[in-house]
Amino acid sequence: MWRAGRLLPLTLTARGEARLCSSNPPKPSSSSPQSNSSPRSQAEKQRRRREREEAILSSQHSPAEDEAVKWGEKQKIVYAAQTPPGTKKDTSLLFPSSYCPEYVESSWYQWWEKEGFFRPEQHERLSHGVDQTFALCIPPPNVTGTLHLGHALTVAVEDALVRWRRMQGYRVLWVPGCDHAGIATQTVVERRLLRDSGKRRQDFTREQFLREVWKWKNETGEEIYHQLRKLGASLDWSRACFTMDPGFSRAVTEAFVRLSDSGLIYRSEALVNWSCALESAISDIEVDSKELSGQTMLSVPGYEDKVEFGTMLTFAYPLEGHDGEVAVSTTRPETMLGDVAVAVHPDDPRYQAVHGKQCRHPFTNRLLPIITDSMVDMELGTGAVKVTPAHDHADFLLSQRHSLPRLTVIGGDGTMTPPCGQWLKGVKRFDARQLIVDALVEKRLFRGKKNHAMTLPVCSRSGDIIEPLLKKQWFVCCEEMAKKAIQAVEDGQLEILPHYYTKTWKNWLSNINDWCISRQLWWGHQIPAYQVDFPNSADKQEEQWVWGQSEDEARQRAAVKYGVKPEDITLTRDPDVLDTWFSSGLFPFAMLGWPEQTTDLQRFYPSSILETGSDLIFFWVARMVMLGTELTGQLPFKQVLLHSLVRDKHGRKMSKSLGNVIDPLDVTHGVSPERLQEKVKEGNLDPRERLVAMEAQKKDFPKGIPQCGTDALRFALCSHKMQGEDISLSISQVLSCRHFCNKMWQTLRFTLGVLGDNATPVGTLEETSALSSMDRWICSRLYSTVVECEQAFEAYELHAVTSALYSFWVHSLCDVYMEYMKPVLLQQEEGAVVHTEHSVRARQVATSILYHCVSTSLALLSPFMPFITEELWQRLLPFRPGAAAQTTLCLQPYPCSSQLAHWHFPEEERDFLLVQEVIRVARSLRAQCGMTKEKPAMWAVCSPSQAKVLLHFGSAVWTLSRISSLHISSQRADHSTPPPPGSLIGVVDHTCQLHLHIQSGMNIDKRMLQLSQRRDKLVPKLEKVLCRARSPDYLTKVPAHVRQQMDTKTSALQQELKTIEDQLKVLQQTQTTQ
Repeated sequence: MWRAGRLLPLTLTARGEARLCSSNPPKPSSSSPQSNSSPRSQAEKQRRRREREEAILSSQHSPAEDEAVKWGEKQKIVYAAQTPPGTKKDTSLLFPSSYCPEYVESSWYQWWEKEGFFRPEQHERLSHGVDQTFALCIPPPNVTGTLHLGHALTVAVEDALVRWRRMQGYRVLWVPGCDHAGIATQTVVERRLLRDSGKRRQDFTREQFLREVWKWKNETGEEIYHQLRKLGASLDWSRACFTMDPGFSRAVTEAFVRLSDSGLIYRSEALVNWSCALESAISDIEVDSKELSGQTMLSVPGYEDKVEFGTMLTFAYPLEGHDGEVAVSTTRPETMLGDVAVAVHPDDPRYQAVHGKQCRHPFTNRLLPIITDSMVDMELGTGAVKVTPAHDHADFLLSQRHSLPRLTVIGGDGTMTPPCGQWLKGVKRFDARQLIVDALVEKRLFRGKKNHAMTLPVCSRSGDIIEPLLKKQWFVCCEEMAKKAIQAVEDGQLEILPHYYTKTWKNWLSNINDWCISRQLWWGHQIPAYQVDFPNSADKQEEQWVWGQSEDEARQRAAVKYGVKPEDITLTRDPDVLDTWFSSGLFPFAMLGWPEQTTDLQRFYPSSILETGSDLIFFWVARMVMLGTELTGQLPFKQVLLHSLVRDKHGRKMSKSLGNVIDPLDVTHGVSPERLQEKVKEGNLDPRERLVAMEAQKKDFPKGIPQCGTDALRFALCSHKMQGEDISLSISQVLSCRHFCNKMWQTLRFTLGVLGDNATPVGTLEETSALSSMDRWICSRLYSTVVECEQAFEAYELHAVTSALYSFWVHSLCDVYMEYMKPVLLQQEEGAVVHTEHSVRARQVATSILYHCVSTSLALLSPFMPFITEELWQRLLPFRPGAAAQTTLCLQPYPCSSQLAHWHFPEEERDFLLVQEVIRVARSLRAQCGMTKEKPAMWAVCSPSQAKVLLHFGSAVWTLSRISSLHISSQRADHSTPPPPGSLIGVVDHTCQLHLHIQSGMNIDKRMLQLSQRRDKLVPKLEKVLCRARSPDYLTKVPAHVRQQMDTKTSALQQELKTIEDQLKVLQQTQTTQ
């Protein structure tokens, strides 16, 4: 989407650094704005960036430092059935033996889209529909680009929320859109025309050029929509919105006219960020800061030779009528032709004698007053500052305070203007730089040059060096709108999540500048303002402007405003276009048909939520809030959910300018390392950036990227905590989610096998009651998982939802319940002849429970993994008790805890935690002595309460621990048999030990080594805990519940160490007797 920008420092230096000028300048009478980004923080960012680049390029950085991505080529299974686009996929075909994303994702999306499942109109057909609305728009990506993993995160998060609400029965609208991206699009098309036909934009009329842009857009603009569909985004495509569509353009014009009528848009002369290559003003966010440590030669568009930056030059201005001079320092000597004064600090002792005096300009012969101002930094340079109001933002403010003239000496095309004299007129600015230095040397006014660290403003679109220029532009007055935006948050009308962004919101909006919305482009919304001329009038007047929905309306307005006949007026439309951000700021209501009071606008505005990246809080979110409130009288949304940024493994933000973007389809489909390298080469990177990007890619993806599938990518993205630190996504994480998909696939194969052999139909959820302790446990685990999902979804903590679902499916359903129930569920296949009534009933109940656990889990997972869940749910559908509410899973009711209340057994869940730990320790003991098929006897020496639990879950302990029998030895147990001597001992906790009786075949030396290594690990742990407990303030500062946990941990460590020592003694005795 878009990148965060910076505001600028205003300390007046002796040209010690190149200062960025804001494209949101204040009114001429306003005070100086505040900086949101200091030079130090920018320098720190640049330093970190250089360190990352060096780490990438250095030989020390190796793939071993990153997570190893282990993968092999999987068998590709193709869905070969004849399924015309839009028809339902045939799931009656033979179930493939393994999961293949290509097979699973085939055909589903076209069916969903054709059936209208994503449109809010389908809400009327929902039996579980509720009278609530959930609406939002996707942050419109630039039409010039393609989506990367950062966009994929936005899609994954928003689609999860959208699908969840839709399944809950809400009337849901999620609108897709694309931004016309004025500068980016015009630049791309200009390059294309130059490459294909050798023509520049200026060789076309405006209308001809715009036809070329529309032609390009129609040829390439669908790529982003293709990616969104491939990612499974359940958008309402019938309402897709492009910011240059006729309806949207009418909204833009209406907004400009209304804001102008209310005095919130005005025309003024002020400094803007100017790109000479584009010949246009650009916004702050389109300015990159390039940190230079000293003299640096850089390539600049339009110059054959590299240009020197990172040096400070000092030259002298002779005092008028006095002997002496005032030396000034600058990094931009080409601007000295526009100097109108010299400024010094009033307290600087070096210049006390020259206060109020004048200097003579050596080239223009102008007299320059020496003024005093406390903004001057005495410590930088010579302490005396050349004042160039037309080319420096801080100097512009000085000119306001001291009533100084403003001389423009560099034109919009980057050449020197006529006031510079014939010797410089038409010379390019950086060529003029050297001519001026040579002339200063000739006049013996040059005083030296030295290296100087500086921040250089660079146009992110063209790579040109930004030139602050004085231009008459249109501005939006933001102060009052910003106050309303702050108040909305403080009053709780607008909620920003995470809440810590609330302070950032207030700080930025409290110091906001007016917003320059003029852009000197052809592609975009042409400003609906007209300059008024009176051909029959002899008076030469200042600029007169009117605005209107059309030229006819503007003419009528002008006639009324100036009291003349319409036919006596000549109107000339402003050729400039509006900043792309202006139209983007209207998106939440313009997409619904505003200014017309459409049905959509009345039903879906304000939106429920705005979800986007945290880097857009100012440049998009704040502007939507200000414009929406002003133009509609309502906030555009009720909540703002900001997610973290996706970074590469090296901590760099994904950006085309760094060459580190990854197409999400390359992750879902897989891509070769050669193709990845080709994509970097296709980008517009300078040689060093290309080298860094290609080297990083070789290290990150030495074998390319495996085919992971859409569901795995979405699940991996949502598994990260969005509302916290930035996300560093690795392919190995996505690959592990693909393994989870295969786990789901194999679970369904097993389940379908059980269901296919079950003569009795599956019972409904309401009539299915658990019989055994394990049935009650898994039922309760499902209930608790649903509760977790409900709570986490409501809090927008998607990582907690995915964690709960993964844990239930893998660790509870597969690893425990299915492993335990296999003998019961598969008893027919095992050839059991005699079936008691109880065993048959147990199998029927277990089958129903398995079905509902799987079916419910698929519904729970559907918002995150729409393709595989639909595929598997459709295959379960024939076994469903009763008719399905809908033909697709994405419209099924989302599971809720109230439906599963009869499955809640909290005691079973709590008690089974001990059972799981016993099973873990038992399996560990088996592994230590190399057991595979043997089933030894096991003794559990434990407390009476633990004994009760283990007896209750006895069959689970036998089955899952793979033991022949379980003996309980407890203090209160009657006739309990003590464990035999020489058993293998494992510690569960400080009151429970397991004794595994090994008949023979144990490697005593190996076992003794394992115990010694374990002891060596436990001793320092125990010492650390005891050390903390001995600290003087332990009893007073550490909470009681924490101390209790520490005591329990201490007892467990001491008990395990004692057990290890006892075992070592027994093994030593055994070794001796042998």
